[in-house]
Amino acid sequence: MTAQPVIAVTGSTGAVGGRVARDLAARGIPQRLLVRDASRAPELEGAEVHVAGYSDADAAVAALTGVETLFMVSASESADRVDHHRTFVDAAARAGVHSIVYTSFLGAAPDAVFTLGRDHAVTEDVIRASGMSWTFLRDNFYMDMMELFAGDDGVIRGPAGDGRCSLVSRSDVAATAVAVLLDPAAHADRTYDLTGPEALSMEEVAQKISAVRGHPVRYVDETLDEAYASRAVYGAPPWQVEAWVTTYTAIASGDMAVISGDVEAVTGRPAQSFDEFLGAVA
Repeated sequence: MTAQPVIAVTGSTGAVGGRVARDLAARGIPQRLLVRDASRAPELEGAEVHVAGYSDADAAVAALTGVETLFMVSASESADRVDHHRTFVDAAARAGVHSIVYTSFLGAAPDAVFTLGRDHAVTEDVIRASGMSWTFLRDNFYMDMMELFAGDDGVIRGPAGDGRCSLVSRSDVAATAVAVLLDPAAHADRTYDLTGPEALSMEEVAQKISAVRGHPVRYVDETLDEAYASRAVYGAPPWQVEAWVTTYTAIASGDMAVISGDVEAVTGRPAQSFDEFLGAVA
């Protein structure tokens, strides 16, 4: 009997990676879970736990040796995230990994309006240059985050204007990732734009949350000066404040309004709408 190719999963303690790991386990597929803290790793049938952070090259090489396909969730936002990504990708190549499935961002480019999209563009280039085959899952902003955008007063504030965003659910991203991991050769060197089936304005997002949750949520459009001022109180570093503000300016620019059928093309089922998402988590 031929052994199944080994899949490694990062981010299994998080929302997307955790869904991917649980789905693979439910299918009886063996996997390696790469985590920074073994005590936080999910206990899943057929899963081996290896401790390896993105910036620990030696540990990553040891954990990835013998792995065929790697699911790489982008690292936590930080000023040096690209450096962590580069170290980890280089370790994967040294370990002999054949293919990487990477969670990128819609419209990733060196000049992306959303500043963190520029990090993803650099990481994509690093992966392309690694010699491994790759699949990029370019997610739009998550539906799951929208309610968290509202303050304690039920107001979503930001300079998004009347721009629109084709929000995607984390569950759709995870389902797409699993489909790719099950047959990576069929998706080699492909980029998928993962979006929902509609592009909503922030005002519409607020209205839908209000209708389902039964408490008022509204959107207030800020000027750029107002946006920077309202976020300055948190004492965050400049790169973080810039990321917060450009979340909204990217929507205002129209860059986030792209609607793609890639979720359905890869998974065989339609992408979740925001109404369906809100109903599912009610």
